[in-house]
Amino acid sequence: MSKPKILIQLDPDSHVSTFDSVVAIDSGVDQLLTHSNVSVEQVEGIVHGAMFTRGPGDLRSTALFFGGSDVKKTEAIVEAAKNCFFGPMRVSVLSDPNGCNTTASAAVICAQKHIDLSDKTVTILAGTGPVGQRVAQIIGGPAVDQSSPPTVRICSRRMEKAVTVCEYLTQKIGGNFVPTQGGSAAESLAAIEGADAVFACGAAGVELLPADWAERSALPAVVVDLNAVPPVGVAGVGVMDNGVTKENGTVCFGAIGVGGLKMKIHKRALQMLFESNDQVLEVEEVYEIGRSL
Repeated sequence: MSKPKILIQLDPDSHVSTFDSVVAIDSGVDQLLTHSNVSVEQVEGIVHGAMFTRGPGDLRSTALFFGGSDVKKTEAIVEAAKNCFFGPMRVSVLSDPNGCNTTASAAVICAQKHIDLSDKTVTILAGTGPVGQRVAQIIGGPAVDQSSPPTVRICSRRMEKAVTVCEYLTQKIGGNFVPTQGGSAAESLAAIEGADAVFACGAAGVELLPADWAERSALPAVVVDLNAVPPVGVAGVGVMDNGVTKENGTVCFGAIGVGGLKMKIHKRALQMLFESNDQVLEVEEVYEIGRSL
């Protein structure tokens, strides 16, 4: 008889994410254990509690989920957890801080329904945030034919931040990342000039592109806006848009339009944790899950 499925949710924030907890329950876990304010120093004790309470044959029924709003803090506790494993003594791991891995994967897959991103020019507005960086990492990595990598413009209000992110991604996966100024509406309009696809990954309620973007002579084939809170990130893109072709010919996706696929990816990734005890699902693995749906 199989053991109950236990998901242990670790979050460096003062309160665990209610969103992540609800999705976990809806995905079929039998018991959800939550830990907030988790530091790197505390990880070993929590993970050892998951590893040493069940025999190797039952460890597939215990898994770890890492959330949180601070991606760097979450990444640090994920690495600390992976360092606890040895031999068959391990449990499966899903990392999705701030929803960045599932959201970015869904955004790229939605765009790919309408455009092959290989050898294209892609602009990521607010590209230095958690989701923007993951979109760039996916497009610069497994999402495209690496013999014809795209040019990825990573935009930020602060040019030095864009430079730092581009340097980090280049060192991590190679690719062709271009730091781009993108704070004001005029700068964002300049940043999408000649782009084949645009991803808007800004904060809630912040408009990145004004309505006149749609009146330009050279328009992107696809625009994906991941802001669901008015005003939206790209004026004229509806939050419910799910592959809607506008009068100007651009195919548009809004946050809720992308959100349906994001939720499917999130739930499927959680379910996969309990298929074996040795899975580590981070950005590239989450993207592949999305592709398989």
